[in-house]
Amino acid sequence: MNKLLFSSDYDPSTLKSYLSVKNITLSGALLLSVLILYWDVFANLVDIWNTKEEYGHGFIIPFIALYFIWEKRSLILAEKLNGSWVGLGFILFAILGYFVGIIGDVGFLLRFSFMFTLFGLTLAVVGFKITRIIIIPLLIIIFSFPIPPVLQAGLTAKMQLISSELGVIFIRFCNIPVFLEGNMIDLGNYRLQVVEACSGLNYLFPLMSLAFIAAYLYQVVLWKRITLFLTSIPITIGMNSFRIGIVGLLVEHWGTVMAEGFIHDFEGWVVFMGCLIVLVLEMWLLSWTERKTRPWSDIFGMPTFSLPHYGKPYRFTLSPAIFSILLLLTAIIFIKPLANNKDLIPARQKFASFPTSIEHLTGRTAYLDQKTTKFLGLSDYLFVNFQDTDGKRTSLYSAYYESQKNGNVPHSPKLCMPGGGWRIIELTETEFSGVTFNRVLIKKEKDRQLVYYWYQQRGRTIANEYALKWYTFLGAFQHQRTDGALIRLTTEIDRNEDVAVADQRLQKMMMTVNPKLAPHIPN
Repeated sequence: MNKLLFSSDYDPSTLKSYLSVKNITLSGALLLSVLILYWDVFANLVDIWNTKEEYGHGFIIPFIALYFIWEKRSLILAEKLNGSWVGLGFILFAILGYFVGIIGDVGFLLRFSFMFTLFGLTLAVVGFKITRIIIIPLLIIIFSFPIPPVLQAGLTAKMQLISSELGVIFIRFCNIPVFLEGNMIDLGNYRLQVVEACSGLNYLFPLMSLAFIAAYLYQVVLWKRITLFLTSIPITIGMNSFRIGIVGLLVEHWGTVMAEGFIHDFEGWVVFMGCLIVLVLEMWLLSWTERKTRPWSDIFGMPTFSLPHYGKPYRFTLSPAIFSILLLLTAIIFIKPLANNKDLIPARQKFASFPTSIEHLTGRTAYLDQKTTKFLGLSDYLFVNFQDTDGKRTSLYSAYYESQKNGNVPHSPKLCMPGGGWRIIELTETEFSGVTFNRVLIKKEKDRQLVYYWYQQRGRTIANEYALKWYTFLGAFQHQRTDGALIRLTTEIDRNEDVAVADQRLQKMMMTVNPKLAPHIPN
């Protein structure tokens, strides 16, 4: 099918009627209401785009969406406008999400609240037909949003490990002896750590955004569009792993300077350009059959059509639009001010006063470096290595957060363990002595450890990370508190020791230390 051009033969009198005082006033009121309600959300997004490399492409995404909508102006102006009351349902749902996001300081809920508001207003003002025309350009905006921190932490950890493993395979293919422990690559003379910045997320999110846009412009059958978008993920992982392998080769021959500074950044730029080349090559191959009958300009580009205009003035269906403004004003007046409520910080004893000798346990305090404590966002922490009367070693770690807002949330141990080279053998949620916790058996070569960990908030023990977010919201809503702690108990398992014996050791330790933690973790 050949591509048709937009008709630019508009009736000036009709265009003038689109810009009536009533329409401009109502449009301005809607825009102003959205800006006031979501101003802090927009400001936070700009800060994320400016400070996080993996989301730097967010600056151009809204302009791309607007451009695509503008290119469809002929289709939009050819439709009769029929605002729908269904849009108010979307706005009500958005306001509910906004309320939960404000109370619980859940950034991704606030951002998706804006998207539901945007869809709701579009339906309420112009109706289903025009919303259908611009639905994909509106969805493109989502690619400027950061994913929830819990998901990003898990994705980062997994991509670090996958990229490390594939990179090491490439290094070994080049006949260079190398040892991999978690995300640490040991070349003998040099040790390289595949840190978060090298996980591949810096390429993944921008490339997925570009792949989605390319799939939208790709005028082929649906399964080829979906394939193009989904393959951006393995392309990113494969190219990033290749980069890690190349860095390993360069470091082996010319030292760690090849993994630092400008050279490191330049390698990243080259890899991203390589990802784009692979993506374009994939598009070329997928369109093999289409290119036999259609030129490339018809296969890749904005689909356009020449349609007649009904000649109807652009006029809002006033009732849904006006009610939309009233709903937004209600949220501005009654919900938005709740964002200024400060958490109540309960009185507690500092972990510095926690005893290092308790009954059968004698311990020594360990300390985290300043960079780690800053990264974790800790308000206070406790790290004690104990030895019992039988000479068995255990450890207690607790991270306390006086407020779980602004991204300061406990990091799940199950995401950190693989980075240290530990493989999770068993992971179960269980209960003992009134404490609900995660029981994790981990292994590294012949070494084994047993780990118990849970989250404690205002007298409640929680094992699940998503339940943690829910109870954090309830705490903020009911008590104006989001304080809480992560508690982790660890013990080594001897080579010939039964795991059940290690369980008994940690259970005894739990009953010993829990009462001592009470003054430090408020109910």
